[in-house]
Amino acid sequence: MIRSTRSSAAAATLAAITLALGVAAGAASAPTARAQSVMPLSPPGVPQLENAPLPTPPVPGLAAMPVLTYPVIGPERPAPEYGDVNIFPTPNEVVGVAQPVMFFFDRPITDRARAEATLGVRTEPPVAGKFYWVNDREVRWRPHHFWPVNSSVTVWAGGKRQQNFRTGDAVIAEFDDRTKLVTVTRNGQHSRTMRASAGRPSWDTYNGVYYTGQRGREVRMNSESFGLRIEDGGYNSIVHDAVRLSYDGIYIHSAPWSVADQGVRNVSHGCLNVSPEDARWYYDSTRNGDPFIVKNGPGRPFGGFDGQGDWNY
Repeated sequence: MIRSTRSSAAAATLAAITLALGVAAGAASAPTARAQSVMPLSPPGVPQLENAPLPTPPVPGLAAMPVLTYPVIGPERPAPEYGDVNIFPTPNEVVGVAQPVMFFFDRPITDRARAEATLGVRTEPPVAGKFYWVNDREVRWRPHHFWPVNSSVTVWAGGKRQQNFRTGDAVIAEFDDRTKLVTVTRNGQHSRTMRASAGRPSWDTYNGVYYTGQRGREVRMNSESFGLRIEDGGYNSIVHDAVRLSYDGIYIHSAPWSVADQGVRNVSHGCLNVSPEDARWYYDSTRNGDPFIVKNGPGRPFGGFDGQGDWNY
């Protein structure tokens, strides 16, 4: 504990006044360190002071004296075993309420607990969350539930990397296979209903919580990338206004060839087919990390580590 000094005369005067006022010695106590912040605020190698110094209340009639402070030393963090780390979301990005924080290390991590101790996520408003590993080079952090709307997030890594992002509106889409409709809400208010066609039998779309990722006005889709040859009913074509929902190739995209099936039956190879108008609207109205939920379909549960299946375990 560090405290400022006082002259012996000043200390005697303060003791006399304190006794006269009937204040018991030692009534003031050190402030309690807050547990909300999980990130060091001081430069690497400098002990972190979790609370700002608090002044001693003034005593009437006594001249100003040096302030008595009680800094609280934060926990030491281990030196990282990695050299660099890339972080997503990018600095100052606005993302959807299902977007996890992703840390990509420049080398395989052998001590995961030690690596996690060099990372931090601080949020306003405060939210609880967890780390989880995708592989030995990537760890992620997400809240236990979707982010609050308009959250501010600061991310710290390795004692030398800090960046900020925030969440925007809660734009949540839900496809119900019983009705073949996609319903989109923004902050709980209905925005749009879209007729859709999901994966046909043997290509059933997985049930679960996805979130939006990579997107393109024109995206080439080639079924041979997952083993389905053109001569066996596959495809190699360009689709428009495509928003990725999974690493293994599920998108919501424009499908003018299946408009008659949308809202009626499932005819795709797993993607969500919607009309050109609806696809353009969804592309323009969403951002990275917006939730997309599929329910009541015949498909299996969406895997936790497909890459965008973080919310399914």
